[in-house]
Amino acid sequence: MVLSWTRGRVFRRARKGKDLQVNDLDVEISVPSHFRCPVTLDLMKDPVTVSTGITYDRDSIEKWIEEGNNTCPVTKRVLTTFDMIPNHALRRMIQDWCVEHRSFGIERIPTPRIPVTPYEVSDTCTKIVNAAKQGDENKCRELVRKIKGWEKESDRNKRCIVANGAPLALVNAFDFFSSWGFEENNNVSSLLEEILGVLAWMRPIGEEGKSMLGSKNSMSCMVWFLLKGNIDLSIKQSVAMLLKEVPIEVLANTQGVVEGLVKMIKEPIGSASITKACLSMIFKLVTYSKGKDVISQRFVELGLVEVLLETIVDCDKGVCEKALGVLDSICGTKEGKEIAKANALTIPLVVKKLLRVSELSSSFAVSIVWKICDKAQEEEGVFVEALQVGVFQKLLVLLQVGCGESTKEKATELLKLLNGYRSKVDCVDTSLEFQHLKKPF
Repeated sequence: MVLSWTRGRVFRRARKGKDLQVNDLDVEISVPSHFRCPVTLDLMKDPVTVSTGITYDRDSIEKWIEEGNNTCPVTKRVLTTFDMIPNHALRRMIQDWCVEHRSFGIERIPTPRIPVTPYEVSDTCTKIVNAAKQGDENKCRELVRKIKGWEKESDRNKRCIVANGAPLALVNAFDFFSSWGFEENNNVSSLLEEILGVLAWMRPIGEEGKSMLGSKNSMSCMVWFLLKGNIDLSIKQSVAMLLKEVPIEVLANTQGVVEGLVKMIKEPIGSASITKACLSMIFKLVTYSKGKDVISQRFVELGLVEVLLETIVDCDKGVCEKALGVLDSICGTKEGKEIAKANALTIPLVVKKLLRVSELSSSFAVSIVWKICDKAQEEEGVFVEALQVGVFQKLLVLLQVGCGESTKEKATELLKLLNGYRSKVDCVDTSLEFQHLKKPF
């Protein structure tokens, strides 16, 4: 049986990232049905045969099995084994067909690499742990690079690596070599960097891995990488991603974590994902019940308020929400509130983000203004400044649009406080957009 492919079909598949790409707008291409995967009906890139004798594209049948199915999609018979045998003969026929039709713009499918097996991953993990116990850094480096090579080949390999113990084995090796004098030993230091680079994309690490990652040796090593000046930024980014996996009580009790996180946010070329990761950890630290005031004071001393305000100026939604959340927590302390109040950018920037980013950001913004405009102190200059940048009108709109109960209470209290100072404001920003205001009828 031969199926016809019209130009429209081909281009729809091309737009989806499939292999068939045709440049001739008037041509019809006939694709042999046995070249198509029975599940997706796409041209097979890596045909494999299952125990029932039916051939599928590897990605398709693997997804089918990962969804919990144990039968053959075509015959409905139970698969006696999940082993998949590459159908090299069919793959070569497909490649030859692609070459014959290359004049129509069809690209030849590449010869796929043989995917890594669970046994290979488990065996390599065992060797990594043994090499670490024996202190054989060269052997350990060789095995880590082997895993790194597998990871680059396909997403399927990534899943297989994570599912068969690689995270725990690498954390074991990292913890062991962290106890060596890595500060003076460049070979050990470079090995630890390679392990960090591989661990950074491995999720989940598992509870045992998280516990070991939070050991004294591992934490001291990761903090050292964060604070060291001449370390590649990608290594620091890997550390930042891994620290998210460490229990909060360990982060709070590890010396140098606070300084390292602030330094990472200050990095001029740090990616948004790393900034989010660092802000998430800072938020956990400043809201951590045990010693949060001491931790917040340390962040304030390191200039975090100024860093947060600079971050808020131009950032995406996720970063803005986390930065405002951290600033709100810090303003809950006496020192943090005074520093924020003294900064000329605080009120204008926070009010600007009100109603512009998300409901969560607006709730944080209202809370920050509410804390700075302290009812007990009633500093006229602060109230007048807030009115001049249009907070009164925005709070009215916020109440009309709707918000959480806590935010509503703070906004109402702010309106009452600010109302007494409206007569003292000569010029109020009226360039506000009231598109969210609900009609009274």
